[in-house]
Amino acid sequence: MRLGVFVNSAFNSLTFEEMLDFVRSQGVEALEFGTGNYPGDAFVKPAQFLADELKQKAFIQAVESRGMYISAFSAQGNPLHPNRCVARQHHDTLILTIDLALKMGVPVVNTFSGNPGAPDSTYYPNFASLSWPPEYPEIFEWQWEQKVIPYWREMGPYAASRGVKVAIEMHEGFTVHAPAGLLKLRQAVGEVIGCCFDASHMWTQGIHPVGAIKILGFAGAIYHVSTKDMIFSEDNLNLYGILDPKPHSQPQYRSWNYRTIGYGHDLKTWSDIISALQLVGYTDGFHIEQDDSLMNGLEGITKAAMSLRELIIRGPMSSA
Repeated sequence: MRLGVFVNSAFNSLTFEEMLDFVRSQGVEALEFGTGNYPGDAFVKPAQFLADELKQKAFIQAVESRGMYISAFSAQGNPLHPNRCVARQHHDTLILTIDLALKMGVPVVNTFSGNPGAPDSTYYPNFASLSWPPEYPEIFEWQWEQKVIPYWREMGPYAASRGVKVAIEMHEGFTVHAPAGLLKLRQAVGEVIGCCFDASHMWTQGIHPVGAIKILGFAGAIYHVSTKDMIFSEDNLNLYGILDPKPHSQPQYRSWNYRTIGYGHDLKTWSDIISALQLVGYTDGFHIEQDDSLMNGLEGITKAAMSLRELIIRGPMSSA
């Protein structure tokens, strides 16, 4: 397994060359680049790259000359958004990203499953995840049967024909947010669909990451790992509960917050996660994602890399 990083807004203060030199100095080998939609496209703009093969080659050369490689492109968005303008924009970006992945030899494209609205919704998604009141199960079934599965039954073959795997990030607020949904979509569409695994999104739903890794990994469904830590605030959790809509810019009021790896769970926990990934045969990058609102972006990357280097390079403390 290799140390990796998700190149997100934490690097906005750096040029492309500065970013590459910085992450290489932290022992990083695998790079995941945002290509638009929610992650932004600071370093990779798909339409521009597709129109310029020299730009593609120069980009790859800059990465590989430093002993690194591009492990994935990330275009997380909501192509099923009930607002058709949003849906079209996110869909088009995903198509361009898959096409670019083919051109640049990138094996995986990360995204979300999407979240449609309800049958009469025009503007807002609907996270129908409860069994009662009775309207929620009806919306849930409609979303899967009329929107999610039909969309991915078209997109899956499109990606497969280009030799690209689609890794769905299981994230709260989207139709596929837990292992059961991921496996349901994979069964409906095929093995082109796998997951982008992020331990933080498991913890926030009460799912044990090691257990989720074994469920998904033994099914051959883990295509990418991009992860961060998180921590619960017991006082706020008792006041607001785990379903917390307050903005991440107000961490003092939230029930839980994303943290730099090692600042939410101890290294033994992260060692067990790495062991579980090795157990199920995952050998690619373990990508740090910096979303810690309590820590400077580059500082967070540095501290996370320091915590993970020994675990990844020398091996975890014990097997999962």
